[in-house]
Formats: sequence, structure tokens, C-alpha cells
Amino acid sequence: LGRHVVARLAERGHETRVLSRHGDYQVDLTTGAGLAQALAGCHAVVDASNANSRARDVLVDGSRRLLAAEAEAGVAHHVCVSIVGCDQVPMGYYKVKTEQERVVQDGALGWTIVRATQFHELAAAALSAAAKFRILPVPRMKLQTIAAAEVARAVADVAEADPVRGRVLVAGPQVLTGAERSEEH
Repeated sequence: LGRHVVARLAERGHETRVLSRHGDYQVDLTTGAGLAQALAGCHAVVDASNANSRARDVLVDGSRRLLAAEAEAGVAHHVCVSIVGCDQVPMGYYKVKTEQERVVQDGALGWTIVRATQFHELAAAALSAAAKFRILPVPRMKLQTIAAAEVARAVADVAEADPVRGRVLVAGPQVLTGAERSEEH
């Protein structure tokens, strides 16, 4: 998602900085290293960070470090990317995303949380991975997937606007079961 957001903001004439462990602005959310220098002069920060392992260290504790560095740098708007319904799913990663949202809400900065439904690309990747084992899981639950590029457009819109100190929801145009979706294609 981050690459798409950067592209949208650059198309709109904004100067962007990509903060990552290996990019031009090297930062580490687990330690806070590099944050002060990377955030100097920034007006808004879009936090699209993710973690497969040590998710709490990156997303919750890392958000605390990021918010503190943003406050010190004078950042006006923190945009947190999250997941629709994360507070209703009793699974590890979703619990961590919910805790990350609380950290953002409790912070002193202006903030907006953008909750998105599952990306088409992630659903397709999961199905492709399962297909390698000749398994095709077709969820019976309703899905409302959306293209990452569409979410990026919404995140860029939010980043350009004033903080709402609330949530913005972004979802795909159709609600279908996995079987209904596969019939479409």
C-alpha cells in the first residue's frame, strides 16, 4: 500500500519521504532510530507499516515511538492505516491493530485512522499460495475486497485534509462470498 500512497501524493505535487529499514530515510520503529531526522519538516505522516513477526513491537510500541518523534518534529497529522472490523476479530494480528489504533487515539497529535477492507491483491495471493498445494479454500463468509490503489487514493485524500480525530472506512464496491466472487471470474 505504501508505494501506491507515495505515488498518489507525488502525482498531486507533494514532496514525499519513504521511511523504512532499507530506504533513503532509514528508520527502525522497534528502536526509534532515524525517526527524528526523517520526520524533520514533515506536515503529515502516513503510517502504513506492517509486520509479519514482532507485530506488537512494530505496530504498537513502534507507533508510540513514531508519534513521539512526530510531536517533536511538529507534524500536524498522523494517518494510521488499519483494517475494517479489526476490533471485532479475536485473532492476534487484529488485536495488535486494535491496540495500535488505541495508541494513535490516545496520542496528542491530530490523527485520522483509515480502515480498509481486505485488498484484492492479498486475497489473490492467499489463493495462489493455497493452489500450490492443490487446495482452493473458498470462504463462505462475505467479502468486500478492494484494490490497493483505491485504498491509496483514499489515504492520500485523508493525508491532504485536516485530521478528523476519527475513522474513515474504505471498502470494495461489492459484498460477495468467495464462491460468488469466483463465479464472476
